[in-house]
This record gives sequence, structure tokens and C-alpha cells, in this order.
Amino acid sequence: MISDHLDASSPGLPPLESGAPPRNPTRRLVIVVRADPVICGHSGEARNLAEAALTRGFDDVRIVTWPIDALQASGLPLKPLDSVLPYSSGITVERPEPVGDYKVPDGRHLAGIVGRLVELFTEGVPTTAMSLYLTPHDAAVAQAAHVARATGMCAPLTTIAEAVGSDITNVVRTAVEEGRFGAAAQVLSTYLANDVCVAVSEYTKTLIVQAATDVDHRWGTRFAEQCRARVEVSYPAIDASAYTDLDPAETDRRLAARGLERDGYVMFLSRLSRAKGVDDLINGFASSAARTRTKLVICGSGPEARDLRALALSTPDPERIAFFDDVDDAEKPHLLAGSSAYVLASKPRPEFVETFGIALAEKMLAGGGPIITCATGGIPEAVGPHARIVPPGHPNAIANALAEVILGLSSGERMRWGQSARAYAMQFDRANVFDRLFAHVEPHAAHSAA
Repeated sequence: MISDHLDASSPGLPPLESGAPPRNPTRRLVIVVRADPVICGHSGEARNLAEAALTRGFDDVRIVTWPIDALQASGLPLKPLDSVLPYSSGITVERPEPVGDYKVPDGRHLAGIVGRLVELFTEGVPTTAMSLYLTPHDAAVAQAAHVARATGMCAPLTTIAEAVGSDITNVVRTAVEEGRFGAAAQVLSTYLANDVCVAVSEYTKTLIVQAATDVDHRWGTRFAEQCRARVEVSYPAIDASAYTDLDPAETDRRLAARGLERDGYVMFLSRLSRAKGVDDLINGFASSAARTRTKLVICGSGPEARDLRALALSTPDPERIAFFDDVDDAEKPHLLAGSSAYVLASKPRPEFVETFGIALAEKMLAGGGPIITCATGGIPEAVGPHARIVPPGHPNAIANALAEVILGLSSGERMRWGQSARAYAMQFDRANVFDRLFAHVEPHAAHSAA
């Protein structure tokens, strides 16, 4: 097993945590997730829940995730290893090594994770285990819980499963379309077997209930009514202080290092994929009257990076469009705070629909200019009334919205927008999210302990 607190100095591993876990812990939280260095909002959510747990009576927090080489081989977008911020003492990131030989390649890493979870569950420490993404993390927790209880050595254990949306659309919907009852039933039944079932937005809960209804209609099961009754909403947890306590001088320094000025650029920061609507943003910016007053800064990496760079070069003013693919967690809040507007022109696609929009909430916390986005998926829950909404797939609407918020708003209007947006987004601060989530967990934890 690779444990980052022990091996932070090893070549190729990020310095994620300092200090060993407590020798005699009394309350443990285990989170199973695709963690750092994966570029994913839910990787950040796991970090924030872990940090919040340390302030809420947990003295041992473990993030159980995948080995670095497995993540690198997966094709997932990853941060540079040396840019990953350290975790607080008391949080241990574990990356269990695969179990078995080359004859069982698909199950070796999962076996390592399940095995490590069994060990954590049987160490005599009351534990809450949370999985983010149902496939395969929820299945790993469920199997480990079953094994731990079968040994007769399982400590009091409460389980939480969080559905993020793609785990339903990519698995359950595909299973229904292909007539694969077993795969659909496995995801839904394993999810519902947890003590607490949550979704990252009301929109995601709607997706879950609809998928369960499709399974019920096709095969006569009764998953939908259980999902409707049991699934709670737990929005992604964000460290608000990382965005609200910025040093203006440091912001100016970081912007200058990028050749930027405050209120001098429109910003996008997310994965460069078709569903994010970056092509519409580039085309909208290129035709907007606001382009003479501002630049467009596109931050991120992804499968569409090459095509989007080519599109930018074909616009009338390609020198006004910049791509940054190396923005780390420390720099991100400053870039958000300095922008004149933030655009996420997300559009629904078969492979992906925005189920919340973590970057939008981060932007509202950081300040800066207004948000322009689309009412796609869970985005309305993330922004409330604090965004200029445009229809997806309409560059002209983006062009007009950019002109409106950059050329048409006074400094006072922009300030009032920023203040009300930040107040709305504070509900997503990690302490608030953690407390709401564990209000659902505590009754189950008390029952498990009894």
C-alpha cells in the first residue's frame, strides 16, 4: 500500500500530507473517491469534507483512492503533482496497491481498495464511510462492509453514498438502453443499501429517480419510490475561505505574472470538452462589442484543447484569446477574482450534463465580474438568481451578454452583484455542507453504535 503521509518524498508522489494518523483514534471518517491529482470538482469536495471533519470531532480521516500510476494510465485530466496542495495533519491519503497478478487486471486495484477498507472497518474505531461516485466506489464500500461484518470484527459503521450524476447517466441509462437489467439493478440496489443516500443537486436526484423509473417500467422493480423517498440533496463542499480571504496585492502579483489586469479579461475555467460550450464562448467573444475592452482567458485541459486553440486562431483577434493549462489550486481564486466576467456556456450532451457547477460557486465566492451561464442541469441551483442566463448553443446570446455586463454595468452595480452572489454561495462552504450532511448521518451512527 502507498500512503501519502509516509511516502511524500517518493519520486512521482505529491506532498499531500504531513504527520502520521493518530495511534488511538476515537472517530474515523473514510472517503472513497477519485482524489488528487485528478482535476475534478468532486476530488476537491472530498478534500473539503475531510478538512471539515477535523473541526467536527473526527480525529482520523482517510481518503482511500487510486495509485498515481493507475490515474496516469486512465486518461483522466491530472494536475501537475508538484502543484497539489497539502492536506492538514490528521488526514491520510491512501493509495492501496493492486492485489493479484496480470491474470486479473481489471479487478486488482479494486481488490486493493476493498481489502484496505476491510482493515479500516475492523480496527475497532467507530467509522463513517462515504463514497463519491457510485461506480465503483460505492460497490467497494458495500463489499468491504459485508466482509468486515462477516468477520465479526466490524466496528460501528455508517455508510453514505453520494451520486454525482454521471454515475447514473453513464451506467444505469446505458444498461436500460442495452437491456442489461443486472448492471442497472446492481447500481441502484447497492446505492439504496447505504444508511444515507445523497445526490449533489436536486437535478441529480431527478436524474436518479427518472433512471430508477425507467428500470421499474422495463423490469417491474420498485427502485423509483425508494429513491424518491430516501435520496437527500448534499451540495458539493467548497472551502469558502480560499476565495473570500484573498490578499489584493497577491492577486495583482499573480495577474501581472500572467500578463493580465483586473477587470481586463473574461474567464472560463473547467475541462475543455464539448459539453462545456467553450466553442460557443470563443465564437461569442469574437463577435461581441466587448472584445475591444477585454481579453478571453480559457483555463483548463481536456479532449477538445487542440480544436479549441485552432478555433481561437481563426477568429478576427486571436491575440486577444489566451489558453492556460497549468492553473493550480493556489492561483485559481486570484484569477477568478480578477476577471471582468466568467462564462460557462454548458450545454446538455448524451455523455454529460452539468449536475451542479462547482466552478460557478467558487467564482461567486471569489468576487470579480458577473457570471454568464446556461440553465443546464443543476446550474440554476449553483447560481440562483445571480447570473446572466443565456440559451445553450447560442454564441450570439453570449456576445450580447458580454457587452451587457462589461460595457453596460456601472462599478456600483458590479459591486452589488458580487456581494449578493457571495452571500448566496456561502451555503456551499464546507462547514455548512458538512453539518447539513451529518444531520442525516447522526441518527444512523447512533443506531450503529448501539
